[in-house]
Amino acid sequence: MKRSDLTEKILDIKREKGWSWKYITEEIGGMSPVLIVGALLGQMKLVKPLAAKAATLFGLSETEQRMLNEVPMRGAPMPPTDPLIYRFFEMVMINGPAWKALIEEEFGDGIMSAIDFDIDIERQANPKGDRVKMTFTGKFLPYKYYGAEQGLPEYGFKEE
Repeated sequence: MKRSDLTEKILDIKREKGWSWKYITEEIGGMSPVLIVGALLGQMKLVKPLAAKAATLFGLSETEQRMLNEVPMRGAPMPPTDPLIYRFFEMVMINGPAWKALIEEEFGDGIMSAIDFDIDIERQANPKGDRVKMTFTGKFLPYKYYGAEQGLPEYGFKEE
């Protein structure tokens, strides 16, 4: 069985049972709903206790449970073709240079981690149409200046 086959099986069971992602993530618990859904869709891994809970919930075999605990091959072809996912790509293409400039001005020379990272998704009521509110937080990781000497900084934190 390939990981994509397990994803399709999980989606078939979800559809057959009429479960929402909210129900599934509350039943499994233990971490962010984004990470749980990502794992069930094959882009993340579940730690062993959560893989066991997911296997029980979905009636999966031991082999399928172990597969949920494996580190997956992550990502998708670029640019994305799904319209909603493409909008995120578009936001980064258009706003990325400004985000980069503002983050570097505030923090220094580095990146925002996509590994030590949190995301919250909320619905915001609006009379003109509800809005999606997403809050991203990622640890700032300064670039290391290898071979720095003569009192030069070793890391790219903002210089005061």
